[in-house]
Amino acid sequence: MSAMAPARTESDLSFLLDHAGHVLRSRMAAALAEIGMTARMHCVLVHALEEERTQIQLAEVGDMDKTTMVVTVDALEKAGLAERRQSTTDRRARIIAVTEKGAELAKRSQEIVDGVHRAALESLPEKDRDALLHAMNLLVNGHLATPVPGFQIARRVRESTR
Repeated sequence: MSAMAPARTESDLSFLLDHAGHVLRSRMAAALAEIGMTARMHCVLVHALEEERTQIQLAEVGDMDKTTMVVTVDALEKAGLAERRQSTTDRRARIIAVTEKGAELAKRSQEIVDGVHRAALESLPEKDRDALLHAMNLLVNGHLATPVPGFQIARRVRESTR
């Protein structure tokens, strides 16, 4: 380390959150791949089952751009898990309807997602689990609830150099 490097005065929260999120997403992707699903496919199926939603609404809920959503819904349709249909409340709108096969797979994928989350939490001492969840909820519903308007940051994860 160079003598010119500034001293860190706080823990690198950005790295900690990015790294934990990256590893959790990679474990989730591997677990869901075992049943032929992606996290995006899971997200669309689960949220489409909650209530009648358009593709645009599902993209917003799942934090996906329009192109990613179209590709995801196309894959779900091709697999027979969902279909685009006319809304029952607005004849001009098209919604994503989950098929029976899609609903069954959504149930299975939710069990997998819950298992990945459970494994991560169970790796912590019991007394720290609730504290972590409480602190993370405080951050995402408080100080870190909203990105700075007008700034688009590429979501790239730092790769380990080990």
